[in-house]
Amino acid sequence: MNKTMTVGLVGARGHTGSELLRLIKNHAGLELAFASSRELAGQSITTAMPGIDMRGKFEDLQPDQVAECAPDICILALPNGLAKDFVDIIDKKSPRTMIVDLSADYRFDPAWHYGLPELTRLSSKSLQRIANPGCYATAMQLAIAPLLDVVTEPVHCMGISGYSGAGTTPSPKNDPEVLRDNILPYAPFGHIHEREVSNQLNTPIRFMPHVASFFRGISMTVCASLSTKISNDELDDRYHRAYDGEPLVKLQSDIPHVRDNVNFHHATVGGWAVADNGQYVVVYSTLDNLLKGAATQAIQNINLACGFHELEGIPHD
Repeated sequence: MNKTMTVGLVGARGHTGSELLRLIKNHAGLELAFASSRELAGQSITTAMPGIDMRGKFEDLQPDQVAECAPDICILALPNGLAKDFVDIIDKKSPRTMIVDLSADYRFDPAWHYGLPELTRLSSKSLQRIANPGCYATAMQLAIAPLLDVVTEPVHCMGISGYSGAGTTPSPKNDPEVLRDNILPYAPFGHIHEREVSNQLNTPIRFMPHVASFFRGISMTVCASLSTKISNDELDDRYHRAYDGEPLVKLQSDIPHVRDNVNFHHATVGGWAVADNGQYVVVYSTLDNLLKGAATQAIQNINLACGFHELEGIPHD
């Protein structure tokens, strides 16, 4: 595809924002229209974010100004609860602008496409409103989906994230001193990603999130009881049928390690095993929470919705 589309980024200061800028720069079909950040306003992109050689300066754009810019695509990389003002005015003043929201604000809205390509790709053409899945939620769903027809409820998931997942606003969850030689459990009930996965897979999920002292990456352990017995060979077959040929999902027989997935754009699923009774399964997944858990997935969704090659701008093996 030879067309060029303009893309505006709101929330450019954060960890995910910087990854999005890198991916936009390397995309042959995308041109940055603006990068909005209150904290970085007036600074050049190159100065504020060393390693990103990009023209232009950060701006502090209000929702009405974003709508007046009318980019082809607007990516909202904001904390939960802040997207609505932008969405409402874009809907009113620039309805042709595609919106990709990286927060949880529209993941439960049936009018928005839920963009986890490996599971929802068939319905991702010519979409104008895309809700990008959560990082934990992506890791959980990729591990659970091949078993969905045989799991009994609920499925139990334990996730450990690097502290970049807590964003840039100071808190105990991203304080290196609090996390030093430590692992910090939080949100024991009703975590947003627990509700997200339960809703998307239409099966109850129990999720126990933790944050650790490494910067980026997610390790997910999924434990599921099954309604019928299966063998290890059948389990292998399920995962290979689901993901063979998927460019951004890697499969391996061993348990995947966080450090092996950091700075890579794919998720890894592996280490699956069946208990002796044939009705209890454990499977593991890892991904970089800033990439396949956020920025890479946003670009993957844009590519599919706009007719670019799915991996345009995304480094891959």
